[in-house]
Amino acid sequence: MRIAEKGDVVEHLLAELSLREKVGQLNQRLYGWQAVERAPRGGFRLTGLARAELDRWGGLGALYGVFRADAWSGRSWADGIRPEERVEVAALVQDEVSRAGRHRVGVLLSEEAPHGHQALGGTLLPTNLAVAAGWDPALLAEAAAAVAAELAASGVHLALVSALDLLRDPRWGRAEECFGEDPLLAAELTRALVIGMQGGERGAVGRDGVAIVLKHLAAQGEAVGGRNGQSAVIGARDLRELHLPAVRAAVEAGALGFMAAYNDIDGVPCCANRDLLTGFLRGECGFDGIVMADGLAVDRLTAMTGDASAAAVAALEAGVDLSLWDESFTLLEQAAAADPRVAELVDAACRRVLTLKHRVGLLADSPHAVPAHAVPAHGGSAAVSGAGERPTRAPRDTLALATRTADGLSRRLARQSLVLLHNAGGLLPLDARTLRKVVLAGPNARDITALLGDYVPPLPAQSAAGLDLALRQALPDAEVTCTPGVPTAAELSGSDVVILALGGTSHRTYAEDFAANGAIAGPAAVATCGEGADLADLSLPGGQDDLVAAVRAQAGCPVAAVVIAGRPHVLTSVLDHTDALLWAGYPGPHGGHAIVDALLGGYEPVGRLPFTAPRHPGAVPVRYNDRHPASGVYLDAPDPVLFPFGSGLRYRPVLFDRLAAEVHAATVRVSIDVVNPARPEAEGAEVIVALFGRRAGGVVLPRLRELLAFRRVTVPPGARTTVVWDLPAARCFAEGAGDRARTDLYVEDLHETIRPLSHPQAGIPSGSAEPMTHSKES
Repeated sequence: MRIAEKGDVVEHLLAELSLREKVGQLNQRLYGWQAVERAPRGGFRLTGLARAELDRWGGLGALYGVFRADAWSGRSWADGIRPEERVEVAALVQDEVSRAGRHRVGVLLSEEAPHGHQALGGTLLPTNLAVAAGWDPALLAEAAAAVAAELAASGVHLALVSALDLLRDPRWGRAEECFGEDPLLAAELTRALVIGMQGGERGAVGRDGVAIVLKHLAAQGEAVGGRNGQSAVIGARDLRELHLPAVRAAVEAGALGFMAAYNDIDGVPCCANRDLLTGFLRGECGFDGIVMADGLAVDRLTAMTGDASAAAVAALEAGVDLSLWDESFTLLEQAAAADPRVAELVDAACRRVLTLKHRVGLLADSPHAVPAHAVPAHGGSAAVSGAGERPTRAPRDTLALATRTADGLSRRLARQSLVLLHNAGGLLPLDARTLRKVVLAGPNARDITALLGDYVPPLPAQSAAGLDLALRQALPDAEVTCTPGVPTAAELSGSDVVILALGGTSHRTYAEDFAANGAIAGPAAVATCGEGADLADLSLPGGQDDLVAAVRAQAGCPVAAVVIAGRPHVLTSVLDHTDALLWAGYPGPHGGHAIVDALLGGYEPVGRLPFTAPRHPGAVPVRYNDRHPASGVYLDAPDPVLFPFGSGLRYRPVLFDRLAAEVHAATVRVSIDVVNPARPEAEGAEVIVALFGRRAGGVVLPRLRELLAFRRVTVPPGARTTVVWDLPAARCFAEGAGDRARTDLYVEDLHETIRPLSHPQAGIPSGSAEPMTHSKES
């Protein structure tokens, strides 16, 4: 269908809707798990709460979390919607909603998918922070496409996905949702998410993909003190340089939705920030999709506006199209009736919501709309509403195939997420043939939930393994002793190695209290990370440093540590008291086997830290791309960085050679050779190649280092691979670069200097590469 025809359909419908119906399209007030219930004689039905909402508006704009299952929703395998029931439930909801209105407009079903679908049987991926350690946008795009196919086969239209937050302060509990601290790495991974879920040029939306709603816009990771949702104290330049590149990348990739964040920037809440949501996002970037408010964020604006109606108008004026659980947005009917200007804004927001519904097939005149009641109640072969040209495979079969595909990709991402930070004397990999007794100790030795992160459903029984089980399966002939605390002398006696499973967890129990937006309310029962679990002290929780020191003092064998965590912790004592250290993030349900396989040499962990690891809990925040060094500042922590951004060792060596750069008018070509010296019978070496720069000679103080480009490559044994980047000159030189401008380029221990083309030496190779000067901040 041509764009004009699409617009005609939407405009015709918009002209026929009443004001109340228009406002109804802008509301997403219900918790979806409270909208559907099991019928006494089998099957499902809408609840009275949902029917009242339908009667009120003559339809629904969107419905959040119908399939959500977790401690907050209270849904579990005992009473939640199972995978094989999703198609039936989605069909029921669409049929009831379309019948409730005069124009048979369907409802957008939105679901949480920060790292996989948060539903019973939904595939889980490693968290974003773990994925970022793999530096592999291509694999993430594959995994995102598989998750999107799973969502689409379930009748879902909108995936709410974390991507835009930068890890600027590790005290923030939602650090695990970030793609690290670097804007370029985050931007490229965000681009991959969008392309994976929506397809190139949005081609999969309404078919085997879903529309993505990226969160959170903007600068939520900058909140003062790492306190969730609080003020981002940041200047306009840092906002654009650090927090908005991922937004631009998402728009370029075709993202159809953004979620406005809780925090304020310079006192202006993001949900009421017209400069951000309309001026920058729509005007400057050309975004044409929808903006959704974060949960209850519009209601929170009453602290600024004084009343709920004014809060709704402020959000609408700023550019919010769709609310989430708010009461205030329901008052737009009265506000629009009293003010023609507000009525025009309601029309504009409703137009955008209807345009998205048209794209996914929820309007009666959509090009591939299928009446929801055409979907068999028990999983026959008809397509789900909005299926378009999907194959005629039965929805259950499509869902099963998508789930298997996503699960396999989750396993690959888990392997990529591991970072080797310390390996004294080449302790790792361990030789399974020589191990007779292994002691596994620490709080995460058996805990499967510690591998998963926040925003996860309960797993099916026996679907994942903790480190204990994975180690026993990998070493069937060895004695494996497991204890959560300090092993006894008898347990340590005769052991070949002690493996410490340390870190934190984002697990929520069903007995906990939650705020209205799902964050933990009050003290967490077990969680040390996740939404609502901010920390003032980044030391390993629960006295783990004492555990490590005690084991080191008593063990007469090597000690290896595995840190499973959703945020950077201070690992100084761990480094001092162990022979090897592996950082694992939250690697997901396949994490247990991935960690054990890496420890035993089943594959080589080659990940790199996507953040700066602090040496002292009082020295944060500290980032590699700050403008001033942190070393030598604190009298009690003169060397505050333990592991710089990008740190990561490997088992087998690779070499870097021939760093070269050619400067052109609009681009800079940079090349580097990567050499794998292994024997021909060895495997190829996976290598993350990162190009850093220090751009000086502009109109602003330079950052200590900046990531300019990166690539993950596989180098065959005994071979040399040349990595070439053609980069925009604006990325390579400082803002306002003049005649004295220069940029120092670094790849590992190689160094090259470039100057803008106007400089007489620009583009002239500087000869043999100079050794890189290392600093504690970079």
